Amino acid sequence: MTETDPTIIPSPLSKTVSRDGIAVEVRIFKLEEDDGWTLEVLNQTGTSTVWEDPFDTDAAAFAAFQRTVEAEGMETFLDDDAEGWTTIH
Repeated sequence: MTETDPTIIPSPLSKTVSRDGIAVEVRIFKLEEDDGWTLEVLNQTGTSTVWEDPFDTDAAAFAAFQRTVEAEGMETFLDDDAEGWTTIH
């Protein structure tokens, strides 16, 4: 039996967001068999910030992104680490 990759369902709320001269790609998605939505923010250098806990809705995930920008600014997504990704929870 051949295993297939799970189907990824992207949210229509996924988009590029620009503010204060910084652009990031907001990716919101879930696996077809899962209930929770994942929030990932990719900066211009390819560093990915991923929230550990899933969200009940894609709107809740996007709201978490907006709250982070309001509290910490877009600069929070510019932090590069040696691994190429960071996690927020």
